Amino acid sequence: MEYIPRQQILGEIQNNFQTILETYDIDEVGIFEEEGQDNNYYMGYTITKDDKAFLIHQTFKKNDEGNMAPVLQEWTVESDEPNDEDRSGFGSLDEIFNKIFN
Repeated sequence: MEYIPRQQILGEIQNNFQTILETYDIDEVGIFEEEGQDNNYYMGYTITKDDKAFLIHQTFKKNDEGNMAPVLQEWTVESDEPNDEDRSGFGSLDEIFNKIFN
């Protein structure tokens, strides 16, 4: 597993904001970060469109130096709707946005 600095990942996420806003007509986009159990760390986007909010993230392993390595090359989507289940296995952001907004 190749570990990279957390700030590098955050920079890559931020670099996509404008493209996401323009391409998918998103109302708001932000950074999502959450530290989980067993050195798991979740990083990605908070997305709002048409009064619906989504967390879109990948799972990373955090090492003792605070650097991150992706666990899987897939994305997970969580909705703010209480009855919606998390959906995993997306290979790209395009796949996610086409699925949830079309």
